[in-house]
Amino acid sequence: MSDLNNNIKLSYLYRDSGNYKQYGFEIFSNPTHKSIHEIEDEIKSKLIDKEYFIASQWNLPSLQKCPFDLEMDHNWHEFERIELTTENCTSKIDIDQFIGSIS
Repeated sequence: MSDLNNNIKLSYLYRDSGNYKQYGFEIFSNPTHKSIHEIEDEIKSKLIDKEYFIASQWNLPSLQKCPFDLEMDHNWHEFERIELTTENCTSKIDIDQFIGSIS
């Protein structure tokens, strides 16, 4: 059971070669009550060029909905933000487990 006032929402997007954007998010529990700044710093330290990641390597759903064009598209997603939320968790793992699993 998570503390709804302490859940963490990670928002991200996929931008294709035509600059069309697909938005998504994942919500994690935060049982250790880490601060937003600490979580954001830990996540940003694992991003490509402080902005990108490959969703499949982070066990997050890919947001790419259109057919993949090998010559123009890529599989990088963009980190958007981390925030506190009262929304229910969408992930079975907590934020510490998530951070520990990404590289």
